[in-house]
Amino acid sequence: MSSDVPVDPTITDVFRQMSALVYAGADSGSIHQALVDAAARLVEGCTRASLLVRTRDRFVTAASTDDIARRIDQIELEVGEGPCVDAIVEEAYQHDADLTDGTTPWPRFAERIVAETPVRSAIGYRLLLDGDKVGALNLFADVPGGLTAKSADTGAVIASFASVALMAIRAREEAASLRQGLSSNREIGKAVGLLMAAHHISGEEAFELLRNTSQELNMKLAHVASQVIEGQESQFTSHHGA
Repeated sequence: MSSDVPVDPTITDVFRQMSALVYAGADSGSIHQALVDAAARLVEGCTRASLLVRTRDRFVTAASTDDIARRIDQIELEVGEGPCVDAIVEEAYQHDADLTDGTTPWPRFAERIVAETPVRSAIGYRLLLDGDKVGALNLFADVPGGLTAKSADTGAVIASFASVALMAIRAREEAASLRQGLSSNREIGKAVGLLMAAHHISGEEAFELLRNTSQELNMKLAHVASQVIEGQESQFTSHHGA
């Protein structure tokens, strides 16, 4: 990517809109979709785009502009080669301006893409999350030579923004998970206390009772705890109301 890429005011405007989406708490699916839609709209020659992300050691298409882009991700994973796969591994973005000219570094990928889809040009960008390789932003054009060096530069700017957006999503999800965990721990602690008082047992025995009940009923421990709390509180209410 050249260091003196002019920042298109249209790109700045789209980034502003997407930033608002991220920080307004939009769900990750909406943000992923906004990223691929922006790439297809802003990158010269780009006909379609997809976002491939790693989830629990497997790659999934998190968003795509259409079924063809989604299908290309699938083909790439099936053959184990292509711009998106290489982008995940390599530092630099992967660009093949013309998949039909016989010089592609991914012959099996190119053969399938040319035979099964209208796509003739592709670029893959690695997306980072706290230094980890987590996926790729993939751009496709239906015209040989459709994605040029200029297209690649613009796409690199969008890919950088996509990495930042994904980091923001993860930070938000981790915060929500932490809040949920703290809430669950409070519920469990309260239930243990109630069981100790009701049955005159130790804290360890009360927790063991909760855990055994959780396993027997195939319910989450926090859910069993909330049921115990509701049961004890309703007994307390009915006893005092009598």
